Amino acid sequence: MLEFNQFEVVSFDCYGTLIDWESGILSALKQLLSNREIDFSDDGILELFAEFESELENPNHPYIRYREILQEIVKKLGQEFDFAPTETEINCLVDSVKNWEPFPDTVAALEALKQKYKLAVISNIDDDLFAGTAKRLKVELDWLITAEQVRSYKPSTRNFEIALETMGISADKLLHVAQSIYHDIVPAASMGISTVWVNRRHDKTGSGATMPASSKPDLEVPDLKTLVEIIG
Repeated sequence: MLEFNQFEVVSFDCYGTLIDWESGILSALKQLLSNREIDFSDDGILELFAEFESELENPNHPYIRYREILQEIVKKLGQEFDFAPTETEINCLVDSVKNWEPFPDTVAALEALKQKYKLAVISNIDDDLFAGTAKRLKVELDWLITAEQVRSYKPSTRNFEIALETMGISADKLLHVAQSIYHDIVPAASMGISTVWVNRRHDKTGSGATMPASSKPDLEVPDLKTLVEIIG
């Protein structure tokens, strides 16, 4: 059982946990495919996204910025369906990020947790892309740790090591909250960081825009509203 008073900082994955990235991804990529009269399921699109993203974030490859990963995902989608995306289309995901909306419970949950803890985001994103998202979160973070700053992508533990160094705390003082077992729960738990799995897809089939993985979080909740109620 988690002892919530032991934590000084609550950190979050952003996209998929605070921000409804699957709706944002689908909005951009369905338009791309419909321009070519290609009919493909939402689950199929999200699973291709997850597969392409994890290939491009491979720690054995040289680091590239997340905007380039999003551009490469569009190109790979073109290869998959045998078309060459235009220059504008190559940027469709990059351009859409600033319009991705928070989940309905996100802002209220951050405001409530901010009264008790310091807050951080640990995200596979570029600083400038996050700047558009920050306005939508409406709550000032104490720390932002991006893949661009660390020059690696979760599930690398390096992102969490740098986060702990930056915050100046030990692993037992951090509670990490995330939707992705693959990107977040597995590496954080391996470092002795307590984890909460926000199972945003509890009422959906498939694994969505993240690769399937298995790990036991310390707590599973369907949304952030439930987490705030449990913490009290």
